[in-house]
Amino acid sequence: MSITDKVKAAMTIKGKKNSELAEYLGITNQSLSNKFNRGSFSAEDLIKIADFTGSKLNFEFDDNNKISFSVEDIRKS
Repeated sequence: MSITDKVKAAMTIKGKKNSELAEYLGITNQSLSNKFNRGSFSAEDLIKIADFTGSKLNFEFDDNNKISFSVEDIRKS
C-alpha cells in the first residue's frame, strides 16, 4: 500500500475530508491533490496528518521498543 493510500485510509477511517486536511496543513486543495498524486508527503506532513486523524506516527522495533512522533517534534520556524 502506498503512502497516498495509507493517508487516504486514515482519512476514511476518521471520516475526514480532503478540504479539512488541506486547511489543517495550511495549503490549498490543489496542493493537497498534488501531494496525493505524487505521494510527496514530508515527514512534517505525516506528523501533522497523524495529529489531524488522532493517530500516532511511530517507529516500531522487533524488540517492542517504539519511538513516537508528535507535532511537538516539528521545528518551529
